[in-house]
Amino acid sequence: MSVKRKIALVGTPNAGKTALFNHLTHSHQRVANYSGVTVDSAEADLILPNGELVSLVDLPGAYSLRPYTDEEVVLAKALKSDAFDCLLIVVDATQPERAIRFMIEVLDSTDCPAIVALNMEDLARERGFEIDLAKLQSLMGVTIVSTVATRKHGLRGVPEAVEKAANGPKRKKDQFLGEKRQDLSRLDVSMQILNFYKKADEILKQVLKKQGRPDFRTERIDRAILHPVLGIFILILVLGITFQLMFNLAHYPMDWIDSAFDWARESVKASALSPILKSFLADGVLAGLGGTLVFLPQIVILFALILFLEDFGFMARAVFLLDYWMGKVGLHGRAFLPLLSSYACAVPGILSTKTIENRRDRILTTLIIPLTTCSARVPVYTLLIAAFIPNVPVWGGIKLQGLVMLGLYLVGTLSALMMGALLKKFFLKGKRPPLLIELPSYKVPSLKTLFKGLAYRTQLFLNRVGTIILALTIVIWFLVSFPKPENGQFSIEDSYAARMGHVLEPAIRPLGFNWKIGMALIPTFAAREVMVSTLSTVYAVKEDAEVSNTSKLSALIKGEWSLATGLSLIAWFIFAPSCISTLATARRELKSTKWMLVMMGYLFGLAYFASWLTYHLAKHYNL
Repeated sequence: MSVKRKIALVGTPNAGKTALFNHLTHSHQRVANYSGVTVDSAEADLILPNGELVSLVDLPGAYSLRPYTDEEVVLAKALKSDAFDCLLIVVDATQPERAIRFMIEVLDSTDCPAIVALNMEDLARERGFEIDLAKLQSLMGVTIVSTVATRKHGLRGVPEAVEKAANGPKRKKDQFLGEKRQDLSRLDVSMQILNFYKKADEILKQVLKKQGRPDFRTERIDRAILHPVLGIFILILVLGITFQLMFNLAHYPMDWIDSAFDWARESVKASALSPILKSFLADGVLAGLGGTLVFLPQIVILFALILFLEDFGFMARAVFLLDYWMGKVGLHGRAFLPLLSSYACAVPGILSTKTIENRRDRILTTLIIPLTTCSARVPVYTLLIAAFIPNVPVWGGIKLQGLVMLGLYLVGTLSALMMGALLKKFFLKGKRPPLLIELPSYKVPSLKTLFKGLAYRTQLFLNRVGTIILALTIVIWFLVSFPKPENGQFSIEDSYAARMGHVLEPAIRPLGFNWKIGMALIPTFAAREVMVSTLSTVYAVKEDAEVSNTSKLSALIKGEWSLATGLSLIAWFIFAPSCISTLATARRELKSTKWMLVMMGYLFGLAYFASWLTYHLAKHYNL
């Protein structure tokens, strides 16, 4: 069996490399309008015109091959490995000087055959750039194809060019700057970099027939977005609108999902199945899954809005805008992107800390990521807010529940920043490096790209529901339904779950928690949102089919718990350690069990103290 040949996809951040990868291979890798998204490489099959199946490897985007960042290290090592049969280099046509300099550096580093995709040709033309493509192709010694990856323009010629290059001879290495020694001093390296820029200028003068104009639309928008005061206000406003939409738009589809699971549970209860099978399906599977899936509309809306802001180019500005304020607490501006990713899930947030060059700052960011409000907390917060916070209008169309949810996100964010400041001051001391980030032009997001990103994240959530949550729900149903007494008079207080809960209860009673809450907290270390499905199952078994949807569950816990208990549980979830997968990811990425244990220990301590303090303050004020 022949081994598939490999084609390396190389490019600068924001040049459209991953969009090109998606269209050529029909994959669904995530694309975002800021640098540092792709750190690890992705791989997919590409069919060449002659029918050959090759492997296209999407290497990390980088501005150079100088191994300062993780992206540059991965890219430089890959190009030196001789593992590829051809390079597909993607550069931004709206930045010809940077594009040519990057092409020179890559082509000088390897003798591998190559072609170049000069991407975003439509934007370059709109801005007045005019490049002599034939002259550039001649000077660079490689085939150059004009493309618009987001619209599939020019992509048909890419596989044909790749096939021709891959079957052609190797190129001459060091064709631009001549032979380069490996034992270079710092001064020599600086001179080499300077020579790259000089050579790029020489080529640019020969091929640039018309200099383009600046992107005035982006400049006008940035006058407001990047204003030190107005920009912060706009950022808070955007986040506020996001959470208002998340609550208000999701209301109707949540009701529809509740009603569907109501009908399904009632149908099972009315069927001729055996009582134990009825309970398993209605009180176990349907109550548990329904209690989690009902929050899918909110999570989808949150994902959609975040993806839109990423692709629009807003998030890169948020990094720049918050760099000053994050610097006040010792955090690097690039920490914002991992923290932002963590609002969806802490795992990709920790993975994206690779964009932070300094290891100390990477450790610091990883340790505080679990304090951000991941999407798994949303079902729990929504349940508790619905139970204890009335959704009354506050001002105009703004309602109290949306404001409270925004407040919880802000508390998590502020807690992360405060912990970052403390860790930086006492444990992870050191100078903070300056922020270097590209601010891409604003663009109207591609609906197809948004849909792909949204579908991917939704699929991850549904896979989680269909695997981890379903399995835990079945286990929980068994624990709350057995053992069955011989006399047939079953009480949930005699169940295995109650016995486990009562063992845990002395430790959590100072927090205002009963055994049911204690029992529901145990599986949250596998997945936080299991809290809701656990309570749904516990109360479904206890109430014997009276708990059929989330609104009824909210009403039941409101009747059984005090407001102090509800607030205490919210405080617990703000600070409690993340799921096992987050801890495992932190250990793997930091290559340290010590730092993982530090993360778990300080989060447990914070959660217990915050919950205890909240409960006793609420009791003191008779809440």
